[in-house]
Amino acid sequence: MASTGYHRRLIACAMLIAAALVAQANAIHIYLEWNVTLDSTIKPVSQDQPVIAINGLFPGPLINTTTNDFVHVNVFNNMDEPLLFTWNGIQQRLNSWQDGVSGTNCPIQPGTNWTYVFQTKDQIGSFFYFPSINFHKAAGGFGPIRVINRDVIAVPFPKPEAEFDLLIGDWFYDSYKSTRAMMCTHLGAYYTIPDIILMNGKGPLGNPMSKAYESFNVTQGKTYRLRISNVGNALSFNFRIQNHQMVLVETEGSYTDQITLDSLDVHVGQSYSVLVTANQNDADYYMVASPKLINASDFTSLVGIGVLHYSNSISQVSGPLPVGPDPFDLHFSVNQAKSIRWNLTAGAARPNPQGTFNVSNVTLSQTFILQSSIADLYDQIPRYVVNNVTYSTPETPLKLADYYVNGTGVYQLDAFPVQSVNANASCGVSVVTGIHKGWIEIVLKNNLDAMDSWHLDGFGFYVVGFGIGDWTAKSRDTYNLFDPVVRSTVQVYPGGWSAVYAFLDNPGMWNLRSQLLKHWYLGQELYVRVHDPDPNPAKERPPPENLLLCGMFSDSPAPAPAPAPPSSWN
Repeated sequence: MASTGYHRRLIACAMLIAAALVAQANAIHIYLEWNVTLDSTIKPVSQDQPVIAINGLFPGPLINTTTNDFVHVNVFNNMDEPLLFTWNGIQQRLNSWQDGVSGTNCPIQPGTNWTYVFQTKDQIGSFFYFPSINFHKAAGGFGPIRVINRDVIAVPFPKPEAEFDLLIGDWFYDSYKSTRAMMCTHLGAYYTIPDIILMNGKGPLGNPMSKAYESFNVTQGKTYRLRISNVGNALSFNFRIQNHQMVLVETEGSYTDQITLDSLDVHVGQSYSVLVTANQNDADYYMVASPKLINASDFTSLVGIGVLHYSNSISQVSGPLPVGPDPFDLHFSVNQAKSIRWNLTAGAARPNPQGTFNVSNVTLSQTFILQSSIADLYDQIPRYVVNNVTYSTPETPLKLADYYVNGTGVYQLDAFPVQSVNANASCGVSVVTGIHKGWIEIVLKNNLDAMDSWHLDGFGFYVVGFGIGDWTAKSRDTYNLFDPVVRSTVQVYPGGWSAVYAFLDNPGMWNLRSQLLKHWYLGQELYVRVHDPDPNPAKERPPPENLLLCGMFSDSPAPAPAPAPPSSWN
């Protein structure tokens, strides 16, 4: 019997290897060439301001892939500042070298190019990319990513007639450099809000600042998939379509239980797929995105307005805008968030159902309790802090320092407090240990007046709980451990908390950050170092052949890798 069990394990192992080889054989390589420029002719809101365009496009071009494809993006930086792109929600399995944030990559200098190569390994869903440094996201440079199911994996809803990418986000009238400069003032850092909401780079219908508005053409009786992303800088919004309901089907790579909604809250950095059936009379209908926690009647330009146009419509859009929930009603938003559940029976990137992986009986290895707030440092410099520490970006990317010199001279591992709040605000290069193949609980507490939104590169969050008020250990009794949705970005309500689990099976240096641009730019982030000391099975990939060097390594050839770090680091 023991021998039989041994042979069964051998057969199972061989089948897994064969499946991996088949997946590799079926994957394709997608080659993209991006010319990134500052374009002053686009003027999405009739303002003289530079817009980051990719191959002349704003928003940038769609990256359309299938599970396990390899994507090569050759970025030519024709701007006047260093540039990086990050791939929001793409997990970069075993390959944080391609993550495209300041802690993992040297920036692409003006007048040069660099090629990202990453795999959409074991993922499906709706995502987007954006520039990650120098406040560039406020100038554009973002675009959609679709990761399609392999043919052998069934999609848990009928094939729609067509799909639309809908990138919605707030926008400033001033140039991004002017807005960035304002971040060193209390007014800019703490009080300034954006000026207008764009849909796919276009202003609201009827707004005198708009050069154009977004419109989707549909045919009566057909069903369409809208992939909606909040690519903005600061504001959550509620999305709705006049006289139409939406069926929620996916969020950031997870198929959800299908629920019918009149409106949907989308927070900064989040993506959703909804199905919309054109089941009304042939006409034109409003698509509306209104801000949360703002009285839109006082800021009418902060209501994004587009059109759902029926192909046989001969009438203009008319009537009042569809009314959404009270923007200050946090209970509505929390209850909707709690209703978004993982579809346990659907397959996604793999043939086995999503529910094969669950958190109902996991043993936690770590708990981080992270509190967001503000603090003035030194000469009253405004900063956003986590546990009263604001992140200070070193000249040498953490990943380079980690690989070549064990972090020496760049960061001190685990100096950041993960369960307590520093008595005095301070700066730090915040890098903490994530236990490889351990389950981590992250509790995000928001002491700010604004809605916050948090993202972890390299992993999916199991969103197990939300609450208004303080979090205590007793709050775990309210967690949903049966079917929590898995996503890469979770909102944190003002004066509230959100709790997530993550399985740290992806070695690398991973950014944990606020998705709100000024929060991130002013220090609300840290890095989680997940290290696998065992070379068998294969651990993280080595540096790419085209690795850029900077900081302490800028004037020398790439040094030899450092020896393995002490066991106390692992």
